[in-house]
Amino acid sequence: MNVLADARAGIDAGPVCDACLGRVFADRSFGLTNAERGKSLRVAVAIDEDDPYEPVEISDCWVCEGRCAEFDTWADRAAASVVNVEFETYQVGTRTPPLIEENELLFREDAGLPEDAGEQFKSEFNREVGKRVGGLTGAEVDFTRPDVQFTLDLDGDRVETTVNSAFVYGRYRKLERDIPQTEWPCRECHASGRIGQQVCTHCGGSGYLYEDSVEGYTAPIAEEVMDGTDSTFHGAGREDVDALMLGTGRPFVVEVEEPRRRRIDTDRLEQDINAFAEGAIEVEGLRLARYDMVERVKELDASKTYRAAVEFGDRVDENALTAAIDDLEGATIEQYTPQRVDHRRAGLTRTRQVFSATATREDDRHATVEIHGEGGLYIKELISGDDGRTEPSLAGLLGVEATVTALDVLSVEGEDEPFERAEFFHE
Repeated sequence: MNVLADARAGIDAGPVCDACLGRVFADRSFGLTNAERGKSLRVAVAIDEDDPYEPVEISDCWVCEGRCAEFDTWADRAAASVVNVEFETYQVGTRTPPLIEENELLFREDAGLPEDAGEQFKSEFNREVGKRVGGLTGAEVDFTRPDVQFTLDLDGDRVETTVNSAFVYGRYRKLERDIPQTEWPCRECHASGRIGQQVCTHCGGSGYLYEDSVEGYTAPIAEEVMDGTDSTFHGAGREDVDALMLGTGRPFVVEVEEPRRRRIDTDRLEQDINAFAEGAIEVEGLRLARYDMVERVKELDASKTYRAAVEFGDRVDENALTAAIDDLEGATIEQYTPQRVDHRRAGLTRTRQVFSATATREDDRHATVEIHGEGGLYIKELISGDDGRTEPSLAGLLGVEATVTALDVLSVEGEDEPFERAEFFHE
């Protein structure tokens, strides 16, 4: 290929600025900006043909219509849009006007160049504005999941700024019963507190079935500290409302939308949450996390250990209890969707494993049972049998009714917990 001949053809295609001329040759030389490349080509053509060097003002360029003179202006506008936002990473995208896209194709056609020659206008605009934004803000470019995304709408003459969510990972212990993991809106009034003109009797007018939740103790505090607009709680599964969550706690992530602050003291946040909860729950190990932590936590294949206080409908002797527990240990359990959740779960039979089981008989009508089981194993139904929906069950093996009167989750542990070794942000 004769670069000078191609450059002459580009120059002859009309008044074109150095950046637009250099851009179509971006794949033929490196280490220069497109404007520098275009100027070098224009000078080389002039020397080769013994003609005077004739620069072209950007404002006269028919390809970009003067847009290549606006890099600094758009960078200033982008930086101004986040003047009160803390962020470490960013990305710039450009919405190219259709006319400029058409001009680019015509320019390559007139110059006898392929449609995909060199670099596209959008790529140059992204890069040139992007490096200026980095200089103004001190942030770094991230092409995967930046803290801030700038979209430059050239036709609309506006900068669309998206502040992506921030994430806080930790574990929680629930130390009081009758606290759901997430807010529980009333199904009767759809969280409005009223049905027609009357106060909803199902929730007492509050709009929620429970006054407190793990989400309510954690997410709003994180949202306030990070100065966000909203927040969402993501847990690694959930325990029953009436169950305690003890031991090392259950993994969770709070997602804070549009945070203005990211460089927070997570130790202080942990203290604030625990003080606000006043002993109802406790959190520990709070760390700033990456966006993929939500998926990791929600998809954690965790086994769980439970402690259940069990009441029998008739007398049970020590030997019978021991034999029944021995039969449950290592057993494969088939559970049809329990009656207590069939209004919100699909009706199907699930197979789950009991890894270990022990029991301590308190008297002939009461025992404490500990079960280590596969994730998704319904413990209350494993004890009661749920009218035959769970097989085998402790009640079925004993031949007497068995009811869980209190349930505690002692541990939630994955065999390979990816978030325990994942890369977290340094605070």
